[in-house]
Amino acid sequence: MRKLHQKALLTAGCMMAMPLSASAQDMVALLLPENVNPRWEQQDAAAFVARMKEIAPDVSVEVFNANNDSSVQQRQAEQALTQGARVLVVTPIDGDSSAIIADLAAEEGVPTIAYDRMINSANTKFWVQADMFATGAAQAQHVIDNTADGDTLVMLKGSPTDPNAAVIADGQMSVLQPLFDSGARKLGYENWTPGWDPAIARRSMDQALTQLNNDLQGVVSSNDGNAGAAIEAMEEQGMAGTVPVSGLDCTVQAQQLMLLGKQTQCGWRPLHEMGGAAAEVAVRLMNEQDYSDLATATVTNGVGATVNFVPVDSYSAVGAEGVAYVIENDPSVSRDMVCQGEAAKTDFCAD
Repeated sequence: MRKLHQKALLTAGCMMAMPLSASAQDMVALLLPENVNPRWEQQDAAAFVARMKEIAPDVSVEVFNANNDSSVQQRQAEQALTQGARVLVVTPIDGDSSAIIADLAAEEGVPTIAYDRMINSANTKFWVQADMFATGAAQAQHVIDNTADGDTLVMLKGSPTDPNAAVIADGQMSVLQPLFDSGARKLGYENWTPGWDPAIARRSMDQALTQLNNDLQGVVSSNDGNAGAAIEAMEEQGMAGTVPVSGLDCTVQAQQLMLLGKQTQCGWRPLHEMGGAAAEVAVRLMNEQDYSDLATATVTNGVGATVNFVPVDSYSAVGAEGVAYVIENDPSVSRDMVCQGEAAKTDFCAD
């Protein structure tokens, strides 16, 4: 492998990454979907870059962010291929339309790793992710466990173009549908959230509160952004902290809301391990090394292609105990980060 410098370029809020230096040839590109959710750059990309530096310090890393624009993400992929990317690691905005990225890369002999979200292409080489169906089921089960027969629930689902959002919703419905059918729970309102945009989730929650005249007892939210938006809406009605609210990602804000009793659950995945695993796979592919110890299973994607699957664990964090678990196991989060503002006054932070 040619000796090169390590370079990571995080393009928060940027439509395109800056050009590589002319000397860089061995390069891996990480294509992120958006910066609405801070995890992509602060956790996933940071972990990927750090692990690449450890195991392949002579390889340049470029990180692009498409800001929820599929056409921009495609152009970024084309740019990365033009610059000589040896591997593309892609979190697609749209699992279907992003197939063109994997197909273009394959034409250049470049493998594509689907990171977090599946790419529905026959040329998707790997998928790195947790069991999102189980994650959705855990969210719904938490809300069910904290509501009673006859209670009305609101569902704030994810982005309709994100393949994970549908899988999470399927997991939720595996728990909820039998109860809806029997009348043990009522579905009062449901909506998708394009781009996982909290502003859209907030409008949905406002609509739900209006339509139901505030008569709801639980919110099955597919991620922390949606959960925070729901809590803001309920705060204005004096309802925050009175109903269970699920989430995903366990952001610092979500953990603070959990300590305050306003958000009650979040699904946590070791994003540092996910980012690190993607880096490990990328280097193995570049060096044409065996990867069977990393890809321990296969899955079938939306076009029927068999994709090597690199699984990671997940954990359903509930209340202060869940916050303690995340702080202990997530290197990107510290107690000091969580114990800020109103959360600093809680018993958890006072101890």
